[in-house]
Order: sequence, then structure tokens, then C-alpha cells
Amino acid sequence: PESAIQPMEETGMSEEVLQKLQDKATLLTAERKKRGKTVPEGLATTEDIKSFKQLASHTGLHSASVPGILALDICLKDTSKIVTGGNDKNAVVFNKDTEQVMAILKGHSKKVTSVIYHPEDEIVFTASPDATIRVWGVETAQCGQVIRAHDAPVTGISLHATGDYLLSSSTDMHWAFSDIRQGRVLTKVSDPSSQHALTCAQFHPDGLIFGTGTEDSMIKIWDLKGRLNVANFPGHQGPITSIAFSENGYYLATSAEDSVVKLWDLRKLKNFKTLQLTDKYEVRSLAFDQSGTYLSVAGSDVRVYLCKQWQELISFNDHTAMATGVRFGHNATFVASGSMDRSVKFFGIQ
Repeated sequence: PESAIQPMEETGMSEEVLQKLQDKATLLTAERKKRGKTVPEGLATTEDIKSFKQLASHTGLHSASVPGILALDICLKDTSKIVTGGNDKNAVVFNKDTEQVMAILKGHSKKVTSVIYHPEDEIVFTASPDATIRVWGVETAQCGQVIRAHDAPVTGISLHATGDYLLSSSTDMHWAFSDIRQGRVLTKVSDPSSQHALTCAQFHPDGLIFGTGTEDSMIKIWDLKGRLNVANFPGHQGPITSIAFSENGYYLATSAEDSVVKLWDLRKLKNFKTLQLTDKYEVRSLAFDQSGTYLSVAGSDVRVYLCKQWQELISFNDHTAMATGVRFGHNATFVASGSMDRSVKFFGIQ
């Protein structure tokens, strides 16, 4: 029975772990300051993005009998590699350039609702309503670790900037922080003031703070080292469906079941912009490109906004069902999306 799942014992946040988190954040903050406002060489221009068309569509990665791709991620080091999570309980690693399936990852007993491709290593993370998080080797297509941080559906996962720790959220009302190399849960925290299911979780790029979304429409910002809830962002309606931090670290985009995308200033802790989408528009996934120049939205369609002006550049209506995941390729030269129509589509310049 479901209730028999026993979460692992927590091993605690040692001084050594806390120091690693701090050192990484210090380094990343310095790097960000050095980069400043410079735009990376070769970044797609707004004109480029306005001319994007569907380049490819792949429907054969997941089962046709239990259709639907529920999650998608791209490998940062090589953005030709993507991972998808399916309604068919499998995750699939696919190379868009060779059009080859690199691995089929089988092991979850329920659908795969969250996936992450490690930015450096050939490792993939998956999470499911079966209450487990799995760590997979891409080359072997084998599950190396099963992390049992939760005793209810895992609703979100996010990889820490060190590449060694994973944040997770669950309907069990807790977030957890786990060591991916040893498959151990270091800490697990619930918010006594808000007894609601968590619907998503996302690290800030520096890795010292993160956001969780709740079933009761709240965005909660947490300090990881102190395990403290440091800010709350109310204003959405319905469960939070997605949270994305900009890579430049200054703002956060959020969505719920209210047909808007809200943008929050992390320094002033306020909602400075609300993108009103059409009535009944469903938002399922948000992603900034690595430079923080563009924001993509997936749900009722797939669209790209220019940050700062928050102007819509283009929308794609090629999916025949809900789009559930979206990511930018290298330098925003393409956009990848996955959908309940069981296709992965790539949009770029023809």
C-alpha cells in the first residue's frame, strides 16, 4: 500500500555542507558581477526569435497508448541533449541533432512529472507521484539512486548550483534537500504556519535561497542554510504551477491557475509586472534563457517574451494539446517544448 513508503532518515546539514553552499554562492555572485550587463556573444536577437518556426517534431519518444509528455529539460553543457518525462512512467534522453534516443529510463511505478538533466555530468533526475526521486546514469540507462525524501507525490525538483544536491517538494507539505551522490536526505522541512501541499520548488541561481509554490496560491522564499521562510508572495489564484528565477538573479517569474505570469523583484520583494494572458490560458511551465534576456511560457501555447520590456515576441500554436515543458537552447538559438500531444518540438530559424 502507498502508506507503507517510509521516507529516509535525515542525516542533517553538516558544517562542511553549509560551507560548500556558501563558497559556491560567493563564487557565482562574483562571476555575475564580473559579467555585469554584457550580453553573450552569439545570443539570438529579438528579430531572430520573431522569425522562429517549427524545425522538428518527434512523437515517438513515449507511449502512444498512455500519451503525454509531462516534463522536459535540456543539458546546459550540450543543449542538443534533452530529457522528457512521460505519462507512460518512463523518462527518455534524446539527442536532437542525431535524432537518436540515448536512453529509456524505466523504474517509476507512476508517471514522471519532473525531470532534470545535470548541467555537467551524464546524470538525469526524475520525480513522480510514486513518491520517489530517481538518479539515473545516461550512459548505462540504469537507476543509481532512489531518494525517498517524501511519503506522498513529489511535485517538484531543482538541482543546486554545486550539482551535488537536490531540492524537492511534495504534497506531504515538506521540502527536502538531498545529497545526490550518496542518495541521502540531509534535511526535510515543513512550514508550521501553512499546512498546504507544495506544488513546485526552484533554486535561485546562487543556491542560498529558493522558492516553493503552494496549493493555496502562495510563493514562499526560503533561506537554505537557516532553513527559514524569509518572504512570501501572495497575489495568485489557484495552485502555483511554475516558478523560474532569472539567471541574473534579480527576478522571479511565477504562474498559477489564473491565466497570468507574475514577475517579482527579489530585492524589493514586490510584484512589479503581471503579464495578462488570454482568458482561460493555462500556464504549465516557465523558463528564462541563460542570459536572462528572454522568458518562455508553455501551456495553452508556447511563447517567448523579451525581459525588461516584457513584450511578447512570438507564440507557437503547433502543439495540438497542452504544452507542459519549455526550455531554451544554447544562446536562445532554439526553443524546445513537450506536450500532452506526446511530441517534443523544436522551434528556431529555418
